[in-house]
Amino acid sequence: MQTPLVFNIQKFSVHDGPGIRTTIFFKGCPLSCQWCHNPESQRFHKELMIFHNRCTACGACVKKCPNGANQIVDGKLVFDRTKCTGCGVCTDWCVNEAREVAGKEYTVKELVKEAEKDREFYETSGGGITLSGGEVMCQNMDFIEELCRILYNKGYSIAIDTSGYAPYENFKRILPYVDMFLYDLKHMDADAHKKYIGVDNDLILENLKRLSADGARIFIRLPLIDGVNATTQMIEQVIAFLTENHIRVDQVNLLPYHNTGQHKYNKLDRPYNEDGLMKKPVDELMNQFMEFFIEKGFSNIKIGG
Repeated sequence: MQTPLVFNIQKFSVHDGPGIRTTIFFKGCPLSCQWCHNPESQRFHKELMIFHNRCTACGACVKKCPNGANQIVDGKLVFDRTKCTGCGVCTDWCVNEAREVAGKEYTVKELVKEAEKDREFYETSGGGITLSGGEVMCQNMDFIEELCRILYNKGYSIAIDTSGYAPYENFKRILPYVDMFLYDLKHMDADAHKKYIGVDNDLILENLKRLSADGARIFIRLPLIDGVNATTQMIEQVIAFLTENHIRVDQVNLLPYHNTGQHKYNKLDRPYNEDGLMKKPVDELMNQFMEFFIEKGFSNIKIGG
């Protein structure tokens, strides 16, 4: 069985479903959201992240890299990502801890053991385990199904945090074990969706309709970015889609944009929001959006996760 990569296991999470949860973040996503706050989640292979402010150009990585990806030029580190395989050898020799590898293999058994450490907190708070990404529904589904089945049989509440961009057969495989889907709607306009996210939204919307028809418990999550989708028109389109298609919605989360992941782009040597057009919506606008949902009969609306 091909083992998916995990780039983070977050304990005591309170923003990824009800209660206190352990969130397991799988690496690799078919989307390319311009505001993504976890850029290390996007690719399906290991990647080296460099803390440039810690690097003293000591040259240890130059000597140890088996692929010649590092050089010291004029007293500064020059790193060639095209030569890096993410093997992590250099991280073992970096005395300044200026390097880390995003992506680690776990067995199903190891992930279950990790999740079980906080069982007491799940039971007292109504929490559980959330599988996130990246995009968990685009991983090896034999692995994901086995993980869900074991956790379910042990009595844990399982949430799936998803963009919805995956074959519906993948969702069908885990439906018997999943308590809720945290389902992102990023834009309702197909052209804008392709511009900002990299793909159109046909599959996402169709999968949402099918999940609802199959009786899934659904939390709609709307990442809202001023300059992209934080508009009255967008909210009205979401409400119309949910209403007209009789989507079973347990909760709506309005998620205002933040740029807390910007430092990660620096570690991956990628640009981020260079034109400064993406901004957090003002509080008044977020409150207005919440009122729109309430006026249309949606009762469980939250700003934030």
